[in-house]
Amino acid sequence: MIHVYLDDLRPCPAGFTLARSAEECILLLKECEVDILSLDYDLGWHAPNASDIVQWMIAEARYPRRLYFHTSSSAGRDRMIALLLPVLPADVELNYGPMPDEVLAEARRRAT
Repeated sequence: MIHVYLDDLRPCPAGFTLARSAEECILLLKECEVDILSLDYDLGWHAPNASDIVQWMIAEARYPRRLYFHTSSSAGRDRMIALLLPVLPADVELNYGPMPDEVLAEARRRAT
């Protein structure tokens, strides 16, 4: 089981696998069991954004166990949450913001 951090610019926290694009993130979701997925929304000029990942998750019914949104785009976060709320399985934990320090510390401990 892995943790995935999607961001085109920010450094990846310890204990996470970095995805720099929507395509990389979808590939990880397809091929791995994902515990934590932390999403940035904007992924570069003319590039697919994280809403494309959310739409793929919904279409494939393939979700991580826990979702966080570290994006600075409040409109993007709200869009992703609005897409997820009606369809999200009850066993998926949806968090409306970035990972708290204790979650980051847990990921670091598991990586060592």
